[in-house]
Amino acid sequence: MTDLAHTRGWVRDLVRSGLMSAQQQYDEVRAAIAEDHPDLPADETARAWIAEAEADWASDASAWPDRTDFDLLQRALTQVQARGLMVLQGCPDHWSAKAALEHAPECRGIVWFTPPDVWHAIDEAMLEVNLWHPTTANAAPGDALLDEVLEVFAVQGLPARFDEGRIEVTARWQRRPGE
Repeated sequence: MTDLAHTRGWVRDLVRSGLMSAQQQYDEVRAAIAEDHPDLPADETARAWIAEAEADWASDASAWPDRTDFDLLQRALTQVQARGLMVLQGCPDHWSAKAALEHAPECRGIVWFTPPDVWHAIDEAMLEVNLWHPTTANAAPGDALLDEVLEVFAVQGLPARFDEGRIEVTARWQRRPGE
């Protein structure tokens, strides 16, 4: 059984990520509550926790600067895409990234990250990003494609470095409600 605080923290991150529709979000939260906290009424608790997370998010967002790391990240990812790379934000897993890449043979590669990567960026201000070549081979140090993507992040003012097969971008995921 999962600790209540852990589940509530996950709900908070799930809501703030903005990666799911309201129905998908409710379904995920309800299923987690039913599984991890069978003593709680799943429907009521899911609705209450989501509403609380949305209210906290809106309150916090009202104090954020006009331009957040999320805004800079979106600009960088738009530039990456303009350079012929596919960008998948909140990609479920590497199988999904591989399938997307296989259906886009003209792209130069793919930049992708998962919902847990986003949750980490919400809490820890660091987004781990995968960069693959069209063959699904990871980018590596000395790779021109890696240097190009790192430069795009740098131009947007987002420090990034390659470590253990992924790009670590110093960025807090501060997506505004409704974006």
